[in-house]
Amino acid sequence: MKTFTIDSKTMHYLDKGEGPVLVFGHSYLWDSDMWAPQVEVLSKQYRCIVPDLWSHGQSDAAPVKTRNLRDYAQDILSLMDHLEIETFSLVGLSVGGMWGAELTVLAPNRVKSLVLMDTFVGFEPEVMHKKYFGMLDVIAAAQQVPAPMVDAITPMFFARNAEQETPELVAAFRSHLASISGQHAVDVTQIGRMVFGRRDTFDDIENFALPTLIMVGAQDTPRPPLEAQLMQDAIAGSELVIVPDAGHISNLEQPEFVTEKLVSFFDKVYA
Repeated sequence: MKTFTIDSKTMHYLDKGEGPVLVFGHSYLWDSDMWAPQVEVLSKQYRCIVPDLWSHGQSDAAPVKTRNLRDYAQDILSLMDHLEIETFSLVGLSVGGMWGAELTVLAPNRVKSLVLMDTFVGFEPEVMHKKYFGMLDVIAAAQQVPAPMVDAITPMFFARNAEQETPELVAAFRSHLASISGQHAVDVTQIGRMVFGRRDTFDDIENFALPTLIMVGAQDTPRPPLEAQLMQDAIAGSELVIVPDAGHISNLEQPEFVTEKLVSFFDKVYA
């Protein structure tokens, strides 16, 4: 992992491979390791840059000036400037797709193509907004993820049969949630408020004119396929792929399927 500092806060990121640049954004409550199966393959043809979101992985808590996902997109743009990378493609899952859309709005001439996975760039539906903010309040007050909440949150990230199909993946995530504590727990909820309190960018994405691939797990509960279809309708020429037998973390539940779709997409983009 390499480091980049903004306002005395250190961001950690993976920088692997050579060639056209792909920037990856991971899910909330995960980290850059989430993309390991895809990076292993894609780094043979591309330079893969995978930052840890603020308060996730090895990255510090967010700088004071980073108050929303648009600000975070600017942080990633600063990283690209630091690395002297002019153009790049974005692959974002969940919050990674949300800030990926914001970055595309900020610097449309620098983003060559966009992959939006298990994400939604509109407002969080009101009922879920209230539910998620209530959960974040509990975690921040307790400075940990209480055991009943670990049990409630874990299944939200996976397909219905994940306990049987990918037990190690589910167990590792459950253990990670239970390990979040102290100031780290408070910092993580700050990022959660950025995610679930995000602005609606539908008016912006309707102006996108770049190759766009939208993927979603067929059993994604927090970001269901209907939301992916709404984004496909909004982005002219975009392609929609439903990942079978996958929930929210579709790239780890069906890694070979997702990697194959990404390889095919980027083969066309960089032909």
